[in-house]
Formats: sequence, C-alpha cells, structure tokens
Amino acid sequence: MSIMSNPISAGDAPRRFPPTRWSVVLAATRGPSPESAAAMEALCRAYWYPLYAHVRRSGRSPHDAQDLTQEFFARLLEHHWLDTADPGRGRLRTFLMVALKHFLHKEWRRATAQKRGGGRPLVALDTACAEGLFAAEAAAPRSPDAAFDRQWALTLLDLTLKRLQAELTAAGRAGDFEALKGGLLAGRSNLDYAGVAARLGLQPGAARVAVHRLRRRFREIYREEIAQTLAEGADLEAELRHLAAAL
Repeated sequence: MSIMSNPISAGDAPRRFPPTRWSVVLAATRGPSPESAAAMEALCRAYWYPLYAHVRRSGRSPHDAQDLTQEFFARLLEHHWLDTADPGRGRLRTFLMVALKHFLHKEWRRATAQKRGGGRPLVALDTACAEGLFAAEAAAPRSPDAAFDRQWALTLLDLTLKRLQAELTAAGRAGDFEALKGGLLAGRSNLDYAGVAARLGLQPGAARVAVHRLRRRFREIYREEIAQTLAEGADLEAELRHLAAAL
C-alpha cells in the first residue's frame, strides 16, 4: 500500500518534512502556529493507517472505523488536544495511541457520520487499500497494542522506501531502484549480487558497491523518518530497538 499518494523528491523533503516535525508539533502546546498545524497535518497523513487498523482491531466495522478515524483526526487538528501532549515522553507513536484510546472510550458513541469532521474530511483515508492490508494482518495473533507498534514500524519502512525511490527517480535512476530494491531488507547472505549485476549491466564488484550504497542510504533515511516522530533529545536508538522488536 502507498501510505503517501505523492512520493517526495529529495528537493521537496526539507520543505514538506521539516527536520523536527514532532518537535514543531509539541511547540504548539506553548502557542499554536501555522508551522505546527502544517506539521501535525503532515504527520496525520503519514501515520493514519496504524490508527485505523487499531480501531478495526478494537471491533469496529470498516465503515465505523473510517468515520471514527476521520473524527479523531478532525478533533486532533481543530481542537486543543496537543495541550495534553507530554514532551517528556517524546514519541509521536505514544501520544497518538494514548489520545486514540481516550477518544474511543469517551467520544465515539456521541459522534455521527454526518457530524464527524464538520463534513470536511481533514485526512484522506484510502480505506479500500487499508482493508486489504488489515485482512492480511488480522489473522496474526497479536494484541491490538503490539499490532499497532508493528504497523507503525511497517509504515516507517514504507515512507523510507518512498523517499528513497523519489531520490533515485529525481536523479534519473528509477531503473536502479527497481533493480536494487529487493536487496534493501534482505539479509546479507541472501543478497543476489549476480542478479543485480545482470539487471543493471554491471560487473559483479560494481553491483556489490551499488547494493551497499543503497542499503546505507536506506538506513540513513529510516533513521531520519524515526527521528521525525521523536521530540528533540529523545532516545533514537531505543526507538530503533523497539521498532525492530515490533517487526
């Protein structure tokens, strides 16, 4: 599934994904700003599916889950829920999970599909694709919280792949990405250097270098994406370990 409908090119990245997205959002607790609102909306668009899947796992139908997720984001963006964010905890993942649970417990019975979001969907939800993903995940024997963390990690990987693909496409190397992407998540012992060399018309040594460079850039972007969901000073290595365990 494509979490982001329009992949971001390397030139767009600093504008659309500021280096401290979650920190910018947390700063809104000291006074809202256009920058914090834009950062929050960008985060919602990137990370809506793990929340949607959590609502589905809590027993709601696809229709109700769509309405409830949309309403959750509407209230998150339009009201003052960020006032409850704890900068000391430092993780967007934690904040959204706690806020969603509170919302589902207190608010969902009072909402109606006609009133949700004031008739103005604030975050586009591709629920057809989401249901396909959810069906594939639903059979796994995980708790809703564990499933949420796993889907959060998968979403980060998807965002990383989209950014990497956009970088290579912008550099005129879209074919390189298609040839090399299979080696991004494979173990070193499973890397098909000969296949890469054949697809790109390279010598085996050059293919090995190309794979290693792309894997290194993939890891750099993945770390950047995780950092975007943490407050300044949060423990990036701890979050990396947590997400690796979730996967």
